[in-house]
Amino acid sequence: MRTLIAAIAMMAALNVAAQEERGFDDRHAGPGFDGADVAMHEERMDRPEFEADGPMRGDREKLTPQQRAELKAKQLTLALDLTDKQQKDIQKLVLDRELKKKEAHDKLKADREAGKVPTADERFAMKSQMLDEQIAMKREMKKILSPEQFTKFEKMHTEHAAKRPEGGVKAKKGRRR
Repeated sequence: MRTLIAAIAMMAALNVAAQEERGFDDRHAGPGFDGADVAMHEERMDRPEFEADGPMRGDREKLTPQQRAELKAKQLTLALDLTDKQQKDIQKLVLDRELKKKEAHDKLKADREAGKVPTADERFAMKSQMLDEQIAMKREMKKILSPEQFTKFEKMHTEHAAKRPEGGVKAKKGRRR
């Protein structure tokens, strides 16, 4: 039994030593890993678009409300087989919603930078307003879409909502609410 344990310990030590010698760490271990992943990652990081001040995930330019509305209308057109008129109506509706969201976001950001914390009544009012806007959006969508399309839209909306974390938007790492 002692020799078995000693042999296992020896093999583990040799494995760790070999990985350290080749420059591997736990981040790169995994099924099917052949070392090419490290080389590919290092090669990609050498390209100019991955430089420190390049468009990494957090540094990317945000889409405008108009761009987001257009993309959303196109996604819904593909998913629900919308007519041209329906697509235009939905794009207008989504653009209106996106502009309101941007305005509210900018106001919250300015308040946060000024050190202002919303009171319980202000949070209630914001949440109530958001729900009122969701109800209005749903009513407008019901007017634009056929009953079959609206049923499919509701199903898509429910499935998407189920994938989100409980609190809605994912909390950023290191940031407490």
